[in-house]
Parts: sequence; structure tokens; C-alpha cells
Amino acid sequence: MFSKKHFVFGLIIGLVLLVSYLFALPDGKLHLVFCNVGQGDAAYIRAPNNQDMLIDGGPDDKVLTCLGKHMPFFDRTIDVVVLSHPQKDHLQGLLSVIQRYSVKYFVIGVEGNETEGYKKLVELIKQKNIPVKNLYTGDQFSLGAVKMSVLWPEKTWIAQQLSLSLSYLGNPQVLGVQTSRETNDFSYIVDLSYGSFDALFPGDGDSHIQPEVMKAANLPKVDVLKFPHHGSKTAMLAEFLDKIKPELAVISVGKNSYGHPTEEALELLSNKAIKLKRTDIDGDIEVVSDGKSYWVN
Repeated sequence: MFSKKHFVFGLIIGLVLLVSYLFALPDGKLHLVFCNVGQGDAAYIRAPNNQDMLIDGGPDDKVLTCLGKHMPFFDRTIDVVVLSHPQKDHLQGLLSVIQRYSVKYFVIGVEGNETEGYKKLVELIKQKNIPVKNLYTGDQFSLGAVKMSVLWPEKTWIAQQLSLSLSYLGNPQVLGVQTSRETNDFSYIVDLSYGSFDALFPGDGDSHIQPEVMKAANLPKVDVLKFPHHGSKTAMLAEFLDKIKPELAVISVGKNSYGHPTEEALELLSNKAIKLKRTDIDGDIEVVSDGKSYWVN
């Protein structure tokens, strides 16, 4: 028999779900969440229209905890996943993401490797029939009013590095081309803009490739910078930083044997009076913008 106790319990559960649903409705603001995934990168982006994107997935499945916390509980779809470059500390968590969520599009570079993680990722993308996009300098895509502009890699540079023709790179998708060059140099560097707010996501595109990036792309001034390569010694050229002029830098980092973030990186930010947040100290870092100003929750 359905008791009064069961009725009250069901009513409470229903109210909790209703409140959770109402709080998860679009609030007209952009949310950037730099996930605390340890020594790796993962950033969840939710546009004002509730479309969303994940840039990288970290070194393991900790990214699922971040998504579970910041995505509406009823949302099981991610509109775009971007892999900045195929290294484990950016890639591995995406295996769990693809298995747990429905992904509409996957943005990935043409460069690949023979690691088990990368091969499994390509296999899952094919199994799930996820459309793949290779993007290059000048390409753009949008999540409603949020515009994503690709600053790097440049298509001619890719063709030269991988000994490929430009017509071959014009195919709908190219995956797994081997290279002996440092994989970090192939990192997607993407500018996010929403109104007058800008954030830059450079993957691990550090000082080795930044001179090429400055020649290939018009660097925007940004409000927020996802500091590259976990705050390594070679993470950032002072000239590059002077061009983008961020107010806030976020370093995604965890316990590591590399000394990240290095004194050199921290000193560079300090000397230029750039505010700093770190996932190893601050946990998940959420930046919210209304297109005019921004704040950190």
C-alpha cells in the first residue's frame, strides 16, 4: 500500500529535482570552468543559450566529476569536444566522456601517435559515429553568441611539417598522421569571444611555437588566459603575453615531478601584475561573463 511516508518522500524528491532543473536553466551568461583534473587540462564551457563545449579531458576520469558538478543533471549531450593535442594529460579523460555523453562534434588535429590512449580515442570516435572537424588558423565556429576563432595551427605550416598536400588537408577529416616534431607545437590555440569578453585557450602551445603563432595570427587582447603547458619554464614568451594582455591567468596543474608551475612562469605573471588562479590550490575555477564584465565564482 502506498503510505503517507512514501508520498512525502516522493514529494520531497520531486521538489528537489524541480529546483535543480530551474537552477540549471540558461541564465544568459557565459560560464567557463577550468576543471581540477590534476596534472592535465580540461575546460568546460557553457554558452548563454546552454550549448556547451569541452576543451581537453585531463589525464584520467576526474573530468567526469567536474562535468557532473557544472552541467545540468538532465543534460547528457556535449555539443563540441576539442582535443588541443594528443597527449595523455589532455586526452585520456575524453575516453570516459565519449562513453558517458553524446558528443555532436569532435575537433581534433591531424597529428597523431601510436599510444594506446590515442588509438582508443580514434576507435571510440568511429564507433560512436561522431563527426570530426580539422580546423586551422582563421576557422571559426559558434555556440550561439559565443564565437570561437582558431589562431593556430596554420594549414600551410601543418602541410610542411607533416609532408602533406593542402588538398589532402581539405578532406573532411584526417586523423593519426605521425610526426617526429614536438606534439605541443600542434596545439590548437583558440580565442573565445562573447561580447567584449575574450579568453584564450592555447593548450600546450608554448614559447617554442609562439613566434610562429604571432606571425600567422592577429592576437587579440584577452581578459582570461589559460596559461599554457601547466606553467612550465618555457610556457610563455614575454612578447606574446604583452600582445594579449590578460588580466587573469589560470594554470591547470596538479602534483608533478616537473616543478610546475615554475618560478620563471610565476615571476613572469607577477612582474606584469596579472592575477593568478591555480587548480591545484583553488580547485575548479569558474569564470562567468555577461559579455561586458566577468567575475570568478
